[in-house]
Amino acid sequence: MASLVNCVDSSVTVMSGILKAMNFAALKHSFQKRKDAAGTPYINHPIGVANILFFEGGVKDLVTIQAAILHDTVEDTDTSFDEITANFGSEVTDVVKEVTDDKSLPSAERKRLQVVTAPHKSDRGKAVKMADKIYNLRDLQKSVPIGWSIERAQQYFSWAQKVTNGCRGINSNLEQILDNLYSNGKIIYEGKEYPAIPKQN
Repeated sequence: MASLVNCVDSSVTVMSGILKAMNFAALKHSFQKRKDAAGTPYINHPIGVANILFFEGGVKDLVTIQAAILHDTVEDTDTSFDEITANFGSEVTDVVKEVTDDKSLPSAERKRLQVVTAPHKSDRGKAVKMADKIYNLRDLQKSVPIGWSIERAQQYFSWAQKVTNGCRGINSNLEQILDNLYSNGKIIYEGKEYPAIPKQN
């Protein structure tokens, strides 16, 4: 037991940083649900994005993992960027800012800006954005949000491809996952299987 309690090295620093971010995000998202039919807890999403980065993207950078866990706190809760800085430092805040939409803008403009700004993000911001889209696309394959048509789901895939095309060149693992989703992905809708992105004639 003593060795477990007293071992202080970089791995402990990383672990404490990740746990702190997870606890912070869990508290901020505690009453939120995803848009899927099951209404799964929202916290599943940021943790899942961080999981994709670490285990599938091979990203071991603490700042990037923390930013992934916190990436929706400012956009979707009452969290401020100053609060992120006070708890996690300016580097994490900078990445969270990069991937935070301005909710005062119309939805169509926010989506346009994601496409336009993607190529200009930092490598950390691009990595979080790609993992975020991977998680959302996989979710969409399994469960189309209530009220969405199959066409809207397919349009989301096409839009996500435009966003992530601007993030290429920093992580081949994530790029391969996305390429496969766009080329071979299927969406289950009302018991039927549809191509995620319809083939052009």
